[in-house]
Amino acid sequence: MSVLLLIVGFILVIKGADFLVDGGSSLAKKLHISDLAIGLTVVAFGTSLPELAVNITASLKGNSEIAITNVLGSNTANILLILGVSSIVFPLAVTRGTVYKEIPFSLLAALVLAAMAGDAIIDGKNTSELTRIDGLILLAFFIIFIYYTAGIAQATSGSQGDTSSMSEEINKHIHSLRKSIAFIAGGLVLLIFGGKWIVSGAIDIANYFNISESVIGATVVAVGTSIPELATSVVAAFKKKPDIAVGNVVGSNIFNIFLILGVSSVINPLPVHSSDIIHFAAVVIASLLLFICMFTGKRKIIDKWEGWMLLAGYIIYITAVIVLR
Repeated sequence: MSVLLLIVGFILVIKGADFLVDGGSSLAKKLHISDLAIGLTVVAFGTSLPELAVNITASLKGNSEIAITNVLGSNTANILLILGVSSIVFPLAVTRGTVYKEIPFSLLAALVLAAMAGDAIIDGKNTSELTRIDGLILLAFFIIFIYYTAGIAQATSGSQGDTSSMSEEINKHIHSLRKSIAFIAGGLVLLIFGGKWIVSGAIDIANYFNISESVIGATVVAVGTSIPELATSVVAAFKKKPDIAVGNVVGSNIFNIFLILGVSSVINPLPVHSSDIIHFAAVVIASLLLFICMFTGKRKIIDKWEGWMLLAGYIIYITAVIVLR
């Protein structure tokens, strides 16, 4: 029953995110917000909604291990697993802006988070935690990121290409005002129940197999909540739209750390255990590897061999998590 609860929870949060993005995009379009701005905000936010639903539920219940490792595991999976698989499908060429701005910003997010969680190492304290002050700082970084993406939307508002294709996609899902609001409300309901069931199912499974919540959070829950990113990036790779594949992952990682962990730690301070070090290290290393991949082999391209390297890195990470549990 716990496994069934977990599976149904994943279905609900993914469908809920889909409804919320659909309704939000339609409503934004009716309010005459540009297609590119919708893509950089509503759609990017949508792929991080499963993690947000799970984390808010876990924070309210006091399950800090799931709240932290869900985000860390998801971010690691986004880079090593999702970009690994996507680049094996089709080598991913990346724009200069993504190489020198978005990817470094994602790496900065990982480093800032690791520094905040290193109270025991940096300050010599007995315990480490993400405090409410840390959460507010993360949310401040998130506002800076939103300001930056708004600048991108304004700077590229006159360009065509991806903007026109995005316009076609968004225009397919324009509904009446009542239907848009119904989609948003229905999506929120599904996210709330789905998040609750995922956390409950994950805790039951962890207790049944006598393993820590952090292992379940970093593996099963993290991969499950990363399904929207996986689907988006792999489809983008098949359609030979590498910028969408990479931008989706990088943007989601920034959202996950600055917004989701920011909100989670403001709701309830999140204790960081010594066993979580491997997850913080994995996120930093994965982000650094992604940046290095931009300058190895063909510059600004994640080649197939680099994709296999990222995938191998994810297998090593999962193996280490299970062995060191």
